[in-house]
Amino acid sequence: MNTTENPWQTLDSAVKYENNWLAVRHENVITPTGTAGVYGVVSFKNKAVGVVPIDQDGHTYLVGQYRYPLDEYSWEIPEGGAPIGTDLLASAQRELQEETGFVAARWTKIARIHTSNSATDEEGFIYIAEDLTPGPHAPEETEDLALLKVPLSEAVQMVMDGRITDAISMAGLLLVARLRGV
Repeated sequence: MNTTENPWQTLDSAVKYENNWLAVRHENVITPTGTAGVYGVVSFKNKAVGVVPIDQDGHTYLVGQYRYPLDEYSWEIPEGGAPIGTDLLASAQRELQEETGFVAARWTKIARIHTSNSATDEEGFIYIAEDLTPGPHAPEETEDLALLKVPLSEAVQMVMDGRITDAISMAGLLLVARLRGV
């Protein structure tokens, strides 16, 4: 079997729910083994962008907020959405400024990830932002954010001991730590 060819057959597809951010599709399929099946797919209307800001002293900045779907508080890297078809870097720059107030002079894209590829088509992109200049932050009206400055090593420890559970944040912080030898 050629693993690069799609072994699934879609018989029909119908959007069962849709809002400004996502759509949920119900699809009747033939599975790779030839049996009939059902697949539910969540399609996002944005690409996810995450930013690991690093200041001149090697500290990073985490954003804390209460996450409604999880019913718990979450520490994360600055992140948000890039509408499909828009510039990913511009969206990452906007999210950094909105959530932290920082503007960065140097940007490096370090990853493309799939956040939960068994149920969603969500694609995320992670950047490092350096040469930071502080300024006013302007969170969206639905955001009540806290900002936490920590050494990169402490942020990695927060991932390792379960205080950071957001997938994009975990991937971004661990990648930056590996790239920097932390």
